[in-house]
Parts: sequence; C-alpha cells; structure tokens
Amino acid sequence: MSTALNPRDGAGVRRGAGLPKWSLWAVAAGSIALAVGIGLVAGLTSHVQWGLIAALLFVLGTYAVAARAEGRRQAKDRVATALVWVAFLLAVVPLVSLVWTTVSRGVKVLDGYFLSHSMGLVADSEPGGGIYHAILGSLEQVALATAIGAPIGVLTAIYLVEYGRGRLALAVTFFVDVMTGIPSIVAGLFILSLMLILDLQPFGFAGSLALAILMMPVVVRSTEEMLKLVPNELREASLALGIPKWRTILKVVLPTSLGGITTGVMLAIARIAGETAPVLLLVFGNPFINANPFEGAQASLPLYIYQQYAQSAGAGAAYDRAWAASLTLIAFVMILNLVARGIARWKAPKTGR
Repeated sequence: MSTALNPRDGAGVRRGAGLPKWSLWAVAAGSIALAVGIGLVAGLTSHVQWGLIAALLFVLGTYAVAARAEGRRQAKDRVATALVWVAFLLAVVPLVSLVWTTVSRGVKVLDGYFLSHSMGLVADSEPGGGIYHAILGSLEQVALATAIGAPIGVLTAIYLVEYGRGRLALAVTFFVDVMTGIPSIVAGLFILSLMLILDLQPFGFAGSLALAILMMPVVVRSTEEMLKLVPNELREASLALGIPKWRTILKVVLPTSLGGITTGVMLAIARIAGETAPVLLLVFGNPFINANPFEGAQASLPLYIYQQYAQSAGAGAAYDRAWAASLTLIAFVMILNLVARGIARWKAPKTGR
C-alpha cells in the first residue's frame, strides 16, 4: 500500500486507507446515544429535538472519522452522502408517523358497518353512523370533476405542444402557470359567486366545477411534458406518409404518451380528492345519502373529516369517526397512485425485441 502523502488531505494520511463498512453505522449509533444523553441532561422532552441533534452529530462525526482515516477530500464526499441520508430520514419520519397515527386511531371504528351506513339521525356526539354518504359524494364529485378537467387539460396540452405559436400560446401558458398556484378557496369563491348570481343552492356539481378548475393546470403540465418526450421522428414519419396532422396526433403521439398522461391524470385526481375548502363553500355537507349531485347538499370525505373533528373537541365518537374517515381517504389516494403506476408500467414503451 502506498504511503505517499497527499498535501490537500493533510500529513500522515495514506491514500489507500479506507473506512470499514460498519464504521458509519457505528457513528450513527454513537450519535443517537449521545443525542439521547444530551436531551436527558438538557431536559428536552421532544423526540424531534433528539433526532435533530442526532442528525447534526452524525454529520459532524462522519466528517471527523472520514477526515482522519481517508483524508479531507473523501470526508467531504462522505458528508454529502450523510446529508442525503439525513434529508431522506427527515422526509420519511413525518410520513411514517402520520400513517402510523392514522392507522392506529382509524381502525377503532373502521369496519363494514362504518363503510356501508350514513350518519342519518345519529348525532355527532353519539357512537355509530358511517361514511357511506361521504364516500358516494366524493366519488361522484371527483368523477364529474375528472370528466370536465381531464379532457380540457389534455386538449390544452395538445394545443400548446403541437399547434401553439405566438401570443395566444404564451398567454395560455402564463394562465396555466397562474392557475397552478391558486389556492383552492379561490376556485371555490369563483364558483360561489356564479351561484349567487344565478341564485342557486349548494349542490354536489358545484363542488365538481371548483375541483375541475384545480385539476386542469395539473393535467396540462403533466400531459405537456409527456407529449414533449415523444420523438419528433415519429411525427415526421407519419406526416411523410401523407397522414394528416390531427390523425398523427390521435394515432401516433397520444398512444405513445398514454401511460404518462394517464399517470398525470391519476395524480391530479389524488390531488383534488382531499380538497376541503371548495366543498365546504359549495356542497355544504349532508348527513343523509344524496346520490344526485345536481340537486341538494351532498357530503364528501374531506368535509366529513372536518365536520366530525370540529364537533369532537379532541375526544368522543366523532373524533374516532374523523380518524377512520381519514384512513379511508388515505387508502383511496394510495389506490389511485398504485393504479397510476400500474398503468404507466403497462403502457410504457417496450425496449426489448
């Protein structure tokens, strides 16, 4: 092994030296133990504070150990890797904590009866009742919003990619960017103003219109990126055969990018499924089953969760129903994401022969 000195790494460090694989695990374990000790001595009761101290000690300890054994240059690389792992854990731990809390509290009343019955005449302070009316309302409202927002979003993206030129395309792109960042309450207020002008009462389809407004820019952006990934050679080959442009888009461009477009639509659906503000303003909520989204107030899962938690004061039957409905909504969004991944993999272009 060469013992030549590296002037940048410091005297006495061999270029061929390296840390064993278990050393970083030892640094992590030592950082956690030291963070717990510091937290106990300092009287810190929050485990979040302990975790932040442990993360800081892990980064500093990694640099110190790697700099002594491998040199400063390799130590900087080790620190960068450590920061990536710390950032990953900082993102995963709250998510795992959220899912664990929702599951542990939501399973108390989540059963077949809860999923197949409405609140009906059950008071918020009484046990019993279910979320069937809220599930039905959410499915109808999200389905109508998708039927409105998805085609408009896909067609807008086709225009921007295939036909868009000049000021009109720039204006459409600008407004899509603006719509991407608008709060959900603004979309609800816009539809509410139309309802007040037309003297309409709350009904499910009004919530669908607001959700469609929130869905459109997400679909436009995702579809636009998928269409840009289609090679121009495919378009040129179709046009060279005398195929009209509209038919080229319909038969070549869209089938090629169908998997990505479907994934974008599914993610947009998952994004609007948990919106509460527009539904609170426009749908108003209903403890009874209303299968007609075009007449009368209607329930939805996000609104049901909000109303039950607002009535529970942190305890009681309404509190348990709120957590069970939250678990149902998370399961719904998870299923949509799994379906999107499955469709994307199914429709992905085959690379092998």
